[in-house]
Amino acid sequence: MPSTLGNKIRERRKQLGLTLDELAEQTDSSKSYIWELEHKDSPRPSAEKLAKIAAVLGVTPEFLVNETRKSPNPTDHDEAFFRKYQSAKPDIKDKLKRILDVLDADDTKS
Repeated sequence: MPSTLGNKIRERRKQLGLTLDELAEQTDSSKSYIWELEHKDSPRPSAEKLAKIAAVLGVTPEFLVNETRKSPNPTDHDEAFFRKYQSAKPDIKDKLKRILDVLDADDTKS
């Protein structure tokens, strides 16, 4: 019987329209590893692997392992984005800052 973690990974992956192969590729995992997480009882991914999976799925690792939360909080997506931002290379961070500056300037014109 799949674990809560496995069910949440599978449900979120399907919501995003990702295949097992796509999620595996984006998280530097094998397809069989993702399948095992989704279908085996008591999977134990490393914190690093769980963080990668959560980032790709746009949720927090805490959401994935929390047995009582059935759906992500509105802030989970923001937290997942911020974690991606924190681990981004400096040039990517600079680009994102410029994009936000442009969007912010557009908002003040309205």
